[in-house]
Amino acid sequence: MTDFQSLGLSETLLRAVKSEGYTTPTPVQEQSIPPLLEGRDVLGVAQTGTGKTAAFALPVLQIMSRKQPQGKRFIRALILSPTRELAAQIDERFAAYSEHMDVRHRVIFGGVNQNPQVRALQKGLDILVATPGRLLDLIGQGHIDLGRVEFFVLDEADRMLDMGFIRDIEKVIKLLPKKRQNLLFSATMPKSIAKLAGSFLNNAVMVDVSPKELTVDRIQQKIMFLRKADKRRLLVQLIKEERVQRGIVFTRTKHGANRLVKQLDQSNISAAAIHGNKSQGARTKALAGFKDGTIPILVATDIASRGIDVDGITHVFNYDLPNEPESYVHRIGRTARAGKSGIAYAFCDDSESGYLVGIQELIGKEIPVNSSHEFHFIGAIPKPGQKAGKIKEKSSAKKRPRDNNRNQNSGGNSQRSSRPQQKSRGGGGRNNNSRSQRQGDSRQRRD
Repeated sequence: MTDFQSLGLSETLLRAVKSEGYTTPTPVQEQSIPPLLEGRDVLGVAQTGTGKTAAFALPVLQIMSRKQPQGKRFIRALILSPTRELAAQIDERFAAYSEHMDVRHRVIFGGVNQNPQVRALQKGLDILVATPGRLLDLIGQGHIDLGRVEFFVLDEADRMLDMGFIRDIEKVIKLLPKKRQNLLFSATMPKSIAKLAGSFLNNAVMVDVSPKELTVDRIQQKIMFLRKADKRRLLVQLIKEERVQRGIVFTRTKHGANRLVKQLDQSNISAAAIHGNKSQGARTKALAGFKDGTIPILVATDIASRGIDVDGITHVFNYDLPNEPESYVHRIGRTARAGKSGIAYAFCDDSESGYLVGIQELIGKEIPVNSSHEFHFIGAIPKPGQKAGKIKEKSSAKKRPRDNNRNQNSGGNSQRSSRPQQKSRGGGGRNNNSRSQRQGDSRQRRD
């Protein structure tokens, strides 16, 4: 059996690993750490929750320790992350692993006052974890010099591209020294990621620990057909009946997440929303409450949830089905971690049946149907031969101007929700229809 010592880690790092309770390396750690210690570039295909942060943080720290800083510190390692939450979690890991080392690290992201970040940069850093927008902002202000970076890590690369960061990434790469060690991790490997990797990785070692099966056997999946107007009542019913202590509810839009939190509160269910339009303070507070159990339900959009890596999630509710099938796989993968079981409910109304078809095509099987609930609606079941994609409601375009305000509790909301959405693998917040929501997403992409 492989252990951390056999991977070539130093005694200092082995002490830190032991303190964290790690016993045996995960597959991504076992395959990534040795080539990284040899100075090789690594291209890794691994999802959140596989231990990939340790896979790159431990070897980076060990190599850096071979050359102790002399005089003023400069940034030797740059880690780019798509979301604030994920960036903060990476920085926390660096803090834990470097407990017995003389290493200065800092996380920077948007949505908060930049002055404390600037002061930390002025004192000198060894490791910088950053979101692209705030990084480029501070570079533009003259606070950051990337001229001595030895390690460049691009984490969650597929999500980076989904969120519109490609040009920001290209700008950052141009500012880096040509001689450096590169690491790229992505949950999936589409052509766009392969192209990006080819643009800056040098003779990289490929590490692929993506699941051979897209869904985990320990996850109990259920699809429930119902009208859109009945979703909230069914959700409340399930949360109370099953006494959910830690569950995530996925909505397609930020506005929908906010509205649902208010509705759950009215039903005496403590919940918090996390999405790109929330302030960093609100997001941090929501995530902290979710982790410590004071907030049992977290309502999230796909993009914001990418940085959520919390153990003990027992339930995932797809309140709105994602318009990209891959997002469904990412969503339900939040539960059934570390050998535990979990359950994933999917609500499907008559405007989402095409999405369900696409999901089932991707996972290669039909999701078991639960029709025993009181809101079961056969009209939401996909028609024989129906193709993947959202179905169109009859005469919705003609009715909308006249019925928008009068039938909000029946056809009105349904019609608005069924308008063609901008296609995005992220689902979540980027598919919103209002101007304010689009502006919010634009701000998020600059985090």
